[in-house]
Amino acid sequence: MDLLIENGRVLTLDGFVDGNVAIEGGVIASVGSTLTSARQRVDARGAYVLPGIIDIHGDAFERQLMPRPGVHFPLDIALMETDKQLIANGITTAYHGVTLSWEPGLRSAEAFRKFMREHERLKSHYTSDVRLHLRFETANVAMVEETAGWIAEGRIDALAFNDHLPHIRRYRKSPDKMGVYAGRSGMNLDDFLSLFERVARDADEGQAAGIEHLAKAARNAGVPMLSHDDANEETRQHFHDLGCHIAEFPMGDVTAAAAKILGDPIVLGAPNVVRGGSHTGLQSAADAVAKGLCDVLASDYYYPALLNAPFILAEQGKMPLHESWKLVSTNAADALGLRDRGRIASGQRADVIVLSEDGPVPILKATISAGHVCSF
Repeated sequence: MDLLIENGRVLTLDGFVDGNVAIEGGVIASVGSTLTSARQRVDARGAYVLPGIIDIHGDAFERQLMPRPGVHFPLDIALMETDKQLIANGITTAYHGVTLSWEPGLRSAEAFRKFMREHERLKSHYTSDVRLHLRFETANVAMVEETAGWIAEGRIDALAFNDHLPHIRRYRKSPDKMGVYAGRSGMNLDDFLSLFERVARDADEGQAAGIEHLAKAARNAGVPMLSHDDANEETRQHFHDLGCHIAEFPMGDVTAAAAKILGDPIVLGAPNVVRGGSHTGLQSAADAVAKGLCDVLASDYYYPALLNAPFILAEQGKMPLHESWKLVSTNAADALGLRDRGRIASGQRADVIVLSEDGPVPILKATISAGHVCSF
């Protein structure tokens, strides 16, 4: 064998068992084996051996791009540093949630094109399997055709539909609030208001058709789709009918329950679990887990949350660890259609982490990505 992870508490398809995990050629060869011949060994005595974390939506990479407002760093440095942070938090598959908005600045079309090109150039250098989760602002009707082309070319790994225009529209008469959006876009207030009015008019005329066009492109390409911040049951049903079968941050239990009835995986934020509640005043993710209204946890804006949230849920009695870990591994893989990972079993990609509870918080001892023991 290339690698033997020895003497750990291994999370298998049937729950935890004491034993070894043997890895050959980047794939799990056997579980529970007593094999002693291996070119490399990892001693997992007294520790958990768990499937590597799959992050369905994370945008904490933005901190490496712009650690302070208006302070920018080169994309290659930022993305390679982010890769280190992913591995150091046990994340072996990561979907970078990159927003494509109608606003200028960090989330503009120009910025997205540049991000995508640099991501593709660096992809072979990453240690984690990093993918592109396009968060498409549905009011951005001018970018529908180009985006559909990217999907058809296989450059987009997941497509999320976002619509923050109504939120901004609520503050149309508030110069202070609109000034914040203008500043984020690098525009003066008058120019931003003119842009906003033009975008709102275009969205009223073409937004619905744009959503349908992109959904069709994603269906044809087999790209998983998410709808973000579904406000009600009707919205979830509409996106479900378009083939968008992942409900990302549904707003409240009623909407989440509608997704559950439809069989759509429900994504909530791991930071919500770690912090003890939503920073936006919405439902508690921990309570949602206990109610069966959360299937997947995402890092959202804080990578370490994924490593800690399953243990917190277990400590709180919301869900036992052998089940709560699925929220950051198996269930995420299933939602995204990744059949080759998310579980420790023969034939699966060898994404494995070794984790100890010997400290005040869970301590990562080793991250194995595609059979490679990573340093961090």
